[in-house]
Amino acid sequence: MAAKADREVLTVAGQEVSISNPNKILFPQAGYTKLDLVRYYLAVAEGALRGAGGRPNVLVRYPNGIDDEFFYQKRAPQSRPSWIEVVSLSFPSGRTAEEIVPRDAAALAWMANLACLELHPHPVRADDLDHPDELRIDLDPVPGIAWTQVRTVAKVVETTLADFGLVGWPKTSGSRGIHVYVRIDRRWGFSEVRRAALAFAREVERRAPTLATSKWWKEERHGVFLDYNQNAKDRTIASAYSVRPKADARVSAPLTWDEVDDCEPEDFTLTTMPNRFRELGDRHADIDRHPCSLGGLLELSMRHEKEGMGDAPWPPQYKKQAGEPPRVQPSRKRTSKHPLIEIGRAAKKDDALAGLERWRGRHPDAAAHLQPADVLVDAMRGRFATWTRIRVNLQHVPESLRPVQEALDPDDAPKSSYPGEDEAGKRPAAAARSRGRARRSSR
Repeated sequence: MAAKADREVLTVAGQEVSISNPNKILFPQAGYTKLDLVRYYLAVAEGALRGAGGRPNVLVRYPNGIDDEFFYQKRAPQSRPSWIEVVSLSFPSGRTAEEIVPRDAAALAWMANLACLELHPHPVRADDLDHPDELRIDLDPVPGIAWTQVRTVAKVVETTLADFGLVGWPKTSGSRGIHVYVRIDRRWGFSEVRRAALAFAREVERRAPTLATSKWWKEERHGVFLDYNQNAKDRTIASAYSVRPKADARVSAPLTWDEVDDCEPEDFTLTTMPNRFRELGDRHADIDRHPCSLGGLLELSMRHEKEGMGDAPWPPQYKKQAGEPPRVQPSRKRTSKHPLIEIGRAAKKDDALAGLERWRGRHPDAAAHLQPADVLVDAMRGRFATWTRIRVNLQHVPESLRPVQEALDPDDAPKSSYPGEDEAGKRPAAAARSRGRARRSSR
């Protein structure tokens, strides 16, 4: 148990919230502590609760600060105050979990005490878990894309939303992208909302084909990717006012559309946002007053289907969906247009990146031709652990200089976490063959 000197008790919203190790450094470069994080969320509580309050939240915890390992915690801690609300969610896997539902500033302070830097709410309210009230548009630039291009695509998003009678509320992601939220009537399920998001992504791509893409596979992307799968059930993204694990403690900043052209992600941090909030208030204060209909986007989706554009790939942890195209990345097809090789897999990102540098050292002539978007760094979330995979697209490397696929370096990702594996750590096809052999041998 922490000593009394290592604990501070705050009275928030009529509740006592105990902050353990308040001086623990969470942001080594900036020197911000756990207590700084708590005070930040108290300063912007009204806005933060507008984005994450009343919703089930995944806990994203950094117990030893941003330079150490973090983990996603879906299940609420068993040891929690009686005034912390939870709700039981069911996931595509068939499992269930009780997740935290923050309702007031005290809950935000309690979550911050767990070193939850980020707020990761689901797009549903706790009183109706089957019908989202948000359409989430995630603008995710591929490596090498300038911030100015992200802002340009955001303005295309603004115009497209208006053409479909939708009201968008932009914010910086706190990293490299921009999020735009649309409040929607709670009439549609997750599949319909995702289908509307896919139709919207394709429409933005049609309007700005050189700047934006709706392509799921990384080796096919260019410019700014509109991640429609963020609207699939069980997906969460950092909400408004969420702190992000960046050295300068950037936060996801709500904006007006007029601010998009001039904003910079580094303008909004754990220390600057409270002043902005105090002076300007919450830029998304009216978001709940403008629920919209997805009717127009769903009609567009039906037109796409008639034109031969059906569903698009789902994330790998989801069951195969009706109408979904073959779930195999282009680089694994027999005739791939993308010369892709895999470099390594590692439990820690830094180890995977070190393997990439070793590969560059072995193949300097090929590495010299790579563009930033040719290096594909995949954050893979398995059932029990997260890990990193690194691949290289050799499309800009002359054929005479293209290295062949080598043994993975490193190759120490958790075996039971490879995408598509069963609980025993086997690929589904391999597991099926094993079961078949077992049945035949028992006959």
